[in-house]
Amino acid sequence: MPNTLDSILKSISINKNGLAALEAALKAGPLAGALADAAGRILSMKGRLIVTGLGKSGHVGSKLAATFASTGTPAFFVHPAEASHGDLGMIRPEDVVLMLSWSGETRELSDIAAYTRRFAIPLIVMTGRAESRLAKSADITLALPRIREACPMNLAPTSSTMLQLVLGDALAVALLEARDFDETAFRDFHPGGKLGASLTALRDIMIAGDALPLAAPDAPVIEVIGTLSRGGFGITGITSPDGRLAGVITDGDIRRYLESRADASMRAAMHETAAAEIMTRDPVSLAPGWLAAKALNVMQERRISAAFVLDDAGRPEGLITMLQLLQAGVA
Repeated sequence: MPNTLDSILKSISINKNGLAALEAALKAGPLAGALADAAGRILSMKGRLIVTGLGKSGHVGSKLAATFASTGTPAFFVHPAEASHGDLGMIRPEDVVLMLSWSGETRELSDIAAYTRRFAIPLIVMTGRAESRLAKSADITLALPRIREACPMNLAPTSSTMLQLVLGDALAVALLEARDFDETAFRDFHPGGKLGASLTALRDIMIAGDALPLAAPDAPVIEVIGTLSRGGFGITGITSPDGRLAGVITDGDIRRYLESRADASMRAAMHETAAAEIMTRDPVSLAPGWLAAKALNVMQERRISAAFVLDDAGRPEGLITMLQLLQAGVA
């Protein structure tokens, strides 16, 4: 029985060589220029990006269509066989067609190619043969370097499909950046699951209104403890007369304070010290428009379990706890 690990390592090495060849091709000039032209054509289209391909190239194309669509470029996949039996009607003059064919001679793609030529629909062909029939019919040819497949017989599409996927994803990312597609837009296209939870705005999940645990700077420690207990969040915000957040007091702050006053009478410790004397000034704060994933990262880095969400004037608008984020499925 052959050594499985050796075979895997050999395949990975071949794929690395393929990626190196793609990088060299991009640096050489023609492919980079064609890729820029393709990005410009897609950015300026008034319709959608129609992705097509057959076999393994078709599977890659289907994945790329989903990636384009989820990152701000309207796109869908059209199967070439279905196109020849009526689905050509899904392709409009304002669209752009991205065709994947490693050989550039896939007969089943000829009907779509002819249709784009007849109705002057921009055609971009991604292929391993720049001299192929489909490449020559294209408006823009993304000519990938000819590489050896990871398959030991150099037959099964392996390294070639990897290059198609890498270049297609790179084009999707370039379009994403050109459109200034940010986390908020990404959230709109990914509302479900853990990813959707991570991209939820804090204003949609924060504790707000009368539930906010707040106290005045001159409130005695005993009052702060009452606010902490009623809220159950482990934190109380101390607000100045103008409503701004002046500081916070946590369960830990109370424990440390009581330890430091161990020799004082209970009444003195609880009633003669004001919140402003023990609060943490300039606490970590969040903004209502922040995404949950960003809030989680900040709270983990600062090692805190709760933080207030402030409006533009610095007034507490909400509260986010680590428990909330975990229950929402963010972490």
